Amino acid sequence: MTVFEPYTLGNLTLKNKIVMAPMTRSRAIDNIPNDLMVTYYEQRSDAGLIISEGVSPSINGTGYARIPGAYTEAQIQGWEKIASAIHAKESKLFVQLMHCGRSSAKVNQPEGARTIAPSSVQLEGEIYTDQGMAPYDIPEAMSIEDIKTTQNDFVQAAAKLIKAGVDGIELHSANGYLLDQFLNPVTNQRTDDYGGDYKNRVRFVLETVQQTVEAIGANKIGVRISPHGAFNSMAHEYEDLVAMYSYFAEELNKLQIAYLHIVDHRPMGAPDFSTDVLARLRNIFKGTIISGGGVTSAQQAQDYLNKGNDLVYIGRPYISNPNLVEKLKQERELTPPNMDTFYTPGVLGYTDYALF
Repeated sequence: MTVFEPYTLGNLTLKNKIVMAPMTRSRAIDNIPNDLMVTYYEQRSDAGLIISEGVSPSINGTGYARIPGAYTEAQIQGWEKIASAIHAKESKLFVQLMHCGRSSAKVNQPEGARTIAPSSVQLEGEIYTDQGMAPYDIPEAMSIEDIKTTQNDFVQAAAKLIKAGVDGIELHSANGYLLDQFLNPVTNQRTDDYGGDYKNRVRFVLETVQQTVEAIGANKIGVRISPHGAFNSMAHEYEDLVAMYSYFAEELNKLQIAYLHIVDHRPMGAPDFSTDVLARLRNIFKGTIISGGGVTSAQQAQDYLNKGNDLVYIGRPYISNPNLVEKLKQERELTPPNMDTFYTPGVLGYTDYALF
């Protein structure tokens, strides 16, 4: 199967075409990557490429309990250790920069942080905190100064991570987080140059990508998107969806970034797609395409490649099967993950899964 063959991603050689998907695990005490996280990623370094859990580029982006950041020296040092451990196993690391935007509560944020978003539209429901469930904050609508500051936060975090030895960064423009909040008309109700028609809604993300390209180079940048995504109460159907994502892909293609990472949550029960937007994006974007969803066997992984994707991501099976690639090669039964320990602190359900 070609899924186990090497792949050239920009100037990197991946040892196989399997990508460990980004997954929030909430083990970063005080938002600092630690030695426990080094062990976790090292254990799973049989993937050709690891995309890290969502990492906040600033104090304002930290929405969930115990998620890591990349805005202090201690945090960058933590990622340097993780990158070194992954590289020792001949795997590669892209750190996913994720600003939570409105998906946040102040109790989960460092002191002095603000909950900001394109518009002041509160996310319904409650968010987990270590003190119990709490309502999501009512976000502040971002000023133009906030926009420029936040873009610079992404750029500075990316530059520091690359200097620390990380292979690249992924800008998380999916799943209802800040960059996606600018794209989606439910969360972007602005009337200035960053809202309204789809070209304006895409502007914030494209400017952020462009500025990051100038700082670290296009071949070190990936972008994650979730067309028709409903997570975090986003509109998964709207009139200009296909036109917007087509334009977005065209502009990203011009920038010649390393990859486009397309999320498909349908295998996890998300609503079906009403359009062929994924096929359209594959035709528009000429760089590497990463996609996946629901993969639990080598044949399923190969099927994604046969559909026109270049790399296939695998998420939850990696939580409980540290040596997943070897298990897929040998067609061995996968260990199911314990969902009760997905986001709890400590070793349990994190680094204690059997290495066989």
